[in-house]
Formats: sequence, structure tokens, C-alpha cells
Amino acid sequence: MNKIAFLCCMVFVTSLHAQTFTEQDTLRGSITPERAWWDLNYYHLNIEVKPDEKLITGSNTIRYKVLTPAQVLQIDLQPPLQIEKATQDGVELAIEHNGNAHFIKLKKQQKPGDFNEVVVHYSGHPKEAVRAPWDGGFSWKKDANGNDFIATSCQGLGASVWWPNKDHMYDEVDSMLISVKVPKGLMNVSNGRLRSIDKKTNTYHWFVSNPINNYGVNVNIGDYVHFGEKYKGENGILDMDYYVLRDNLEKAKKQFKQAPLMMEAFEHWFGPYPFYEDSYKLVEVPYLGMEHQSSVTYGNKYENGYLGRDLSQSGWGLKFDYILIHESGHEWFANNITYKDIADMWVHEAFTTYSENLYVDYHFGKEAASEYVIGMRSNIKNDKPIIGPYDVNKSGSGDMYFKGANIIHTLRQLVDNDEKWRAILRGLNKEFYHKTVTTAEIEQFIATKMGQDLGPFFDQYLRTTKIPLLSYKVEDNTLTYRYENTVDNFEMPVRIFIEGKAIWITPNENWQSLEKKGDLNTLKIDPNFYIDIKKQ
Repeated sequence: MNKIAFLCCMVFVTSLHAQTFTEQDTLRGSITPERAWWDLNYYHLNIEVKPDEKLITGSNTIRYKVLTPAQVLQIDLQPPLQIEKATQDGVELAIEHNGNAHFIKLKKQQKPGDFNEVVVHYSGHPKEAVRAPWDGGFSWKKDANGNDFIATSCQGLGASVWWPNKDHMYDEVDSMLISVKVPKGLMNVSNGRLRSIDKKTNTYHWFVSNPINNYGVNVNIGDYVHFGEKYKGENGILDMDYYVLRDNLEKAKKQFKQAPLMMEAFEHWFGPYPFYEDSYKLVEVPYLGMEHQSSVTYGNKYENGYLGRDLSQSGWGLKFDYILIHESGHEWFANNITYKDIADMWVHEAFTTYSENLYVDYHFGKEAASEYVIGMRSNIKNDKPIIGPYDVNKSGSGDMYFKGANIIHTLRQLVDNDEKWRAILRGLNKEFYHKTVTTAEIEQFIATKMGQDLGPFFDQYLRTTKIPLLSYKVEDNTLTYRYENTVDNFEMPVRIFIEGKAIWITPNENWQSLEKKGDLNTLKIDPNFYIDIKKQ
């Protein structure tokens, strides 16, 4: 039985989430044999966008390196878009279609070490985003002057919702040319640097020189105006460019003054911006925003907070533009360090939500940052684990944002000093520079640098919904304490204060005692640790 026929017979069930998964989930979410044998090298996405018809037509040239011999290559494209034909060396190839997956049967012998190309021609009316960016696709909108205002967003749903590609996160293309023809009077802004404009056809050619994940690729079309600045960063001069609707230029010039402040804070904590060669851009779009690599999209209405709201209810969330800061933080965690499987999406969202905290720390102080991240705990649901099921394109709980940030903030408390913590964050971005990663790799790196066994810590917070409960009682000037509601071998130290003096205790599942350390009526438990507390 061949692989395709075998998959047709299979239904995948995960008891962890009590969900049933289909063959299509597996074709989308796993490294199938038809994906595994070739490694992405280069894309040339060459399309025309016709707003009046909500139509796109064009092709994607896919260059790849042969790793092992094989003759069937999987490309992904979601209906209602259709592949019209695929060719190699000018020879048209047979295609077997199976939902979103398309299996191209190659005629040329595929020899290990060779670089070959397949050109996939396609067209159609792509899925229209209903609630971008959460339910993505194409957003076909108009600006206040009646001009077309169009953008793409596709995380989770997959880049194959609007262009044909190898739609799995484990394999990033090394470089990419994006050519987009748009109606006269409109501009297209995509990732990387603008290489040229064909004024006769109004085609914009953008080149990305760094590895890029599929969902990070974007098209943004509108009546844009441009301004920019040069930023003196850790790796030299960084071009920071801003593309906004004509009517919003003055508001953008004021609001985007936060962009260099963001860059200063994040380069301090995370290391150099990862894409100097491709520049940094903010691009206005008709939805809230997204972390498209070197082309961060923005729709927060030029307000501080999250559409004017402070998600932390601490007051500090109104000191900065949430979308500008959060989505830019993804340049380090999502675009530089990218999950292999969306089950590990917490690596993107936990660290990036935590980056907001570090922005506050850098510009407003450590106490303000603590108030901000602690304030976000009210948004945590603990509905299901943060890590999702693997190989089926399914993420875990949305708690990966606010709970995730508090998990990382708790880890910070266990590090000797802030410079060591900063070295760990910078080390992550150096060790996994332009790489795809697993949760296991991130856990191991942090544990090694901290010199601690963090297995039970990560199991507790990432793989269960249980929050450690520190239960304690005070009797006869003796503090007795233990953890409840924990996984096996969970022993996380906690900082407490007695008469204002910091003391460390290391609870576990057994009762322990602390005697004669001062007036226990003054006992306070440090709120920076994400735990529940019960006094008996």
C-alpha cells in the first residue's frame, strides 16, 4: 500500500485533547515522505492581484535540493484556488490531487545533491478573511478615499490559502523573490527589500535574502506613502521603513516614534535584529496586525494599548502601542526562532508576549514590568495545555500568550541575576539563529544555561493546566509549607519575605518547616512567581 492510500485509511485521535484528526490534518501537519526528501532553497512567487474580481493568478518557482532519491513531490494549495499545471525543465507533469495536498510526479531523475526547480501555475479566488488575522486569507477592503486596501494573513490556516508552497514550518526557504502586479495607482509592499518596480505593468519586486517561514510571507496593497529612518543598531545601520495610508501620514510619524524605542529595548534583551539585510518595515493594513518577517503589519489605529485598552489593567499597557511592540517582538521569536510544528506555537507567543514586559522593564523599570506581566494573569483560562498535539497542524491553548509570559517571568526569578537572564535570552537567538526548533530544544537550552533540572517545571506549566498551589500555615513561630496540585518531582524554589527580608524556600509535595526567622505575621510571598497560594 502506498503512503497516500495508507493515509486515506487512517484517523488520528489524541486522548490529550479528545479530538479526532483526519487524513487532511496529517497531510498538512506532518513531514510526509513526499516532503522529507527535498530541501527548500528558493521561491519566486510571481502573481497578479485583481481587486475588482478578488482574483489572483500567477506562479511559484520552487527550487530545491534533493536529499534522497524520490519521484513524487508534495505541494500544498487550498481550494478554491486551483493548480493549473506544474512543469520541470519545461515539461508538464502529472499531478495527483488530494484536498489541499497535490502530489507532483516528476519525470526527471532526482539525484541527491542536485538543485532542481518546479514551476507551479495557479489561479482563483482565494479564501476571504472573515476575522483577520485569526481567520485569515485575503482582506479585500477600501480606504476612506475609496481606494483598494488589501492584505494577506495566514498563520495556522497556512500560506497555502493564497499561494502554492511546501506548507510545513520545519523547512524554511533560504531566499525568495516576491513579484506582485497591482492596478495603477496602488503600491504593493512585501517582505525584504524593494528590488525594482516595473512601471509599465506596475509590478513590485521584493527580495528576501534571509530564510523565511511560509506564513511570514505577505502582500499588502494600498495607496501607501513612505517615510523612514536610519537606526544605529548592534550590527550597524538598520533601515527602518514605514508604509502607511496617505491620510494617516502625520499620525504615523508620531506613533511610530516608538519603533526605534522598541528596537533599542529588544536588541538589548534579545540581541541584534535578525534581518539587517532585509531591513525592518511597519506596514499599515486593514486588520489588527501580524508578525510578517521584515514586513510587520499594523492596524492598531495609532493608539497605545490594544486598540486603546490595557490588557494588563495595570496602567502600563497604555504606555506603548501593543501591536507595534508585540508584532515586532516576533522578529526574534517566530521569525528568527521558528517552531517546527505549530503544536509548539508557545515558543512564538509566550516569549513575544513576555517581550512586552521587557519593553516596559527597559523603558519604565523592573517594578513596572512586574506589575504589567502579573496584571495579565486575569486573562488566563487554563482550559487546556499550552502545547498542542503534534503532526496535525493544531496549536495548544491560547493561554500560550498570557500564561506563557508568566511562565517565562517565573523562570527569570530562578536566575541568579538579570545579566545572566539577559545572556540566556540573547543566547537563544544566537544558538537558534534563523532555525526551526522544537520545545525540547528550547527547554534543554534554558535548563543547561540555568544549571537546573527544569523537566518538572516545563511539564507542570506547558503540559498540564494545573497551577502549583503553595499551601502553608503558621503555628508557634514556625512556617510549615508544601506544594499541592503538581506533577511528580515538582520542586520550584519560591522567594518569601519575612520582616522585609528575602528568604528562599523550596517546597515539594511533603510538608516542610521553617523556624525562627523573624515575625511570621509579616510573611509575604513574592507575587512574581506564577503559583496559587492557600493559607491554612
